[in-house]
Amino acid sequence: MTTSATTVPSSAHRAGAPGGGAQAAGRQERRVGTGARRRWAMWWFVLPAALYVLAFFAVPVVNNITTSFREYTTATFYTGEAPFVGLANYVDVISSRTFGRTTLNTAVFTVVSLAATFVIGLALAVFFNAHFRLNSVLRSLVLLPWLLPLIISSAVWRRMMEGTSGVLNELLGLVGLGAVPWLTDPAVALYSVIIVNVWVGIPFVMVILYGGLQEIPRDLYEAASLDGATGLRAFRSITWPLLRPVVVIVLMLGFIYTVRVLDIVLALTGGGPAGASDTYATQAYQLSFRDFQFGTGAALSNILIVVTLLVAALQLRANRRANDLAG
Repeated sequence: MTTSATTVPSSAHRAGAPGGGAQAAGRQERRVGTGARRRWAMWWFVLPAALYVLAFFAVPVVNNITTSFREYTTATFYTGEAPFVGLANYVDVISSRTFGRTTLNTAVFTVVSLAATFVIGLALAVFFNAHFRLNSVLRSLVLLPWLLPLIISSAVWRRMMEGTSGVLNELLGLVGLGAVPWLTDPAVALYSVIIVNVWVGIPFVMVILYGGLQEIPRDLYEAASLDGATGLRAFRSITWPLLRPVVVIVLMLGFIYTVRVLDIVLALTGGGPAGASDTYATQAYQLSFRDFQFGTGAALSNILIVVTLLVAALQLRANRRANDLAG
């Protein structure tokens, strides 16, 4: 009896009490009002980012898509006429005699650059993850290629690879090897560009992977060492599984960066010799700004965007799986 008398009345009972209905309705209105204000505040915070994305990403992409379906030439600047041609620009790009070679060059350039950059960047990240003197100094020196403007780095490398007077060929001569036509031989030019791209990309990969390694608890390595798991076994059992989500992000960002590299190729070879180092990015640039075939150039750019989105989607799916496995 006593317990029943002192029990706090439920909300339903309070609502049924005289004046309780009005109080409950007032509380409900205040909750609705607070929720609405929070939603409006959320949208106001999101609005600047949405406007930025719309202005600097959505509008150019939509404009590029519409251009690819029209015959857009230099005459369009005077007449304002760009006739609708449907998929003709895409057909021209895919059926051109250079499309197969450009596709192969883009695939080789992207895969070899990404693989070499990742392996070297991972090795350096593991190396710098250990504690030793001058670690910070050496790590800062490795970052130098990342700090230089790409056009300057490319100009320096072009000078180093030029003819028989370049530094690289002089070094080869000192060890008794013949000069290599780094930028003039169609069989070598693409790999010369890859060397420079790898040199530029290593610091980015190393920094991201090094940050991931720093997040792995040291306790795990100490516990594993008690069971005899050190060195390669510790890397395979602890480092790699916990680093896998970071690896997927590095590969995705590395792919997006590599597949659209333009300035390094233009500064070193210009896509030559004889198109030997042409990629989708350089070909789209040349179609639009050298041959003034804006519609065809836009079509090739859109093909590049679609390829990038497909690979990014696959890698994001792999990232979710890696996160699940890492717990």
